[in-house]
Amino acid sequence: MAFEKHDPIQMLGLKLPTDPRWVNIVEKNVEEILTDHAYCEQKAASTAISLIVSFPEYTELVTEMTDLVQEEMSHFRMVHDRIIEHGWIMGRDRKDEYVIAITKFFPKGGSRTTQLVHRLLYAALIEARSCERFRLLSEELEDKKLAQFYRKLMISEAGHYTMFLGFARKYGDRKEVDEKWQELLTFEAEVMKDLSKNESIHG
Repeated sequence: MAFEKHDPIQMLGLKLPTDPRWVNIVEKNVEEILTDHAYCEQKAASTAISLIVSFPEYTELVTEMTDLVQEEMSHFRMVHDRIIEHGWIMGRDRKDEYVIAITKFFPKGGSRTTQLVHRLLYAALIEARSCERFRLLSEELEDKKLAQFYRKLMISEAGHYTMFLGFARKYGDRKEVDEKWQELLTFEAEVMKDLSKNESIHG
């Protein structure tokens, strides 16, 4: 995904960019952001495992999620190694207010297909926002080594976003899925207005 030639917000579908001042918060709390990031990678792996357990009949999805589990845990290891390099110890997990907020958008229940589509759209959105945040870090962090680290991860997140959205469109009605996606993006923009204020990947 060539961000250099295109507006990343437009390409990712996001309707509200992260406040650039968020990077200043990160710069002052690198230890906290790395701990939060490490848990985000764990949760991403857990999401992939949950999709395998919940929807085993979707063979292509299961295959892709199997690969994703391994990739996300390798990312966790990379982040944890960064923590160790600084002489820090990974802190405890904390609530992800962003994820809690957006996953309340779709109503509970519905058919298995509907439940699957909703979960895939949530996953696509989280990856898209992570990608946008990682791009910002890659461009604005004064620590160039850490900036390069986030650029590599940004590319992976972009691929995950397109994969999840592609599966949602494949397994659901394309028109209906696209309408839900736009509604979710609009809702997420409202959620983002109250965030970008602390040292977390999504907060």
